[in-house]
Amino acid sequence: MIEVVAGVIFMKDKILCLQRGQGKYEYISFKYEFPGGKVEIGENHEEALTRELREELDVAVIVGEKILTAEHTYPDFSVRLHFYYCEMPDEQFHLKEHLDYKKLMVKDLKSLDWVEADRVIVNYLSSTIK
Repeated sequence: MIEVVAGVIFMKDKILCLQRGQGKYEYISFKYEFPGGKVEIGENHEEALTRELREELDVAVIVGEKILTAEHTYPDFSVRLHFYYCEMPDEQFHLKEHLDYKKLMVKDLKSLDWVEADRVIVNYLSSTIK
């Protein structure tokens, strides 16, 4: 089980959604996800998320409350994802690992082709934030 943190980054009334590039596994390539990554040994979730977002987007964020934790098993690996509310005070960022991005209202999140593991948070946000 891989421990992963992900940021649901609010930018005013929209949420930042990132499109993955071609990867080792076709079933997650080119799909949208919330940014984040693996928790390294010795890191807490906030430290891991801060580091990952700096590496992926070259940004500093304010990590807020945990929204939820979900587990998902893909054909080749399993993940435990910890999703956190995040704010990006300076809305400038640079895509360093992703192909594209969208800033969407919560009501529009389901319009994207999400990685399977992130669909639980998309459904949660869609049902709780109007």
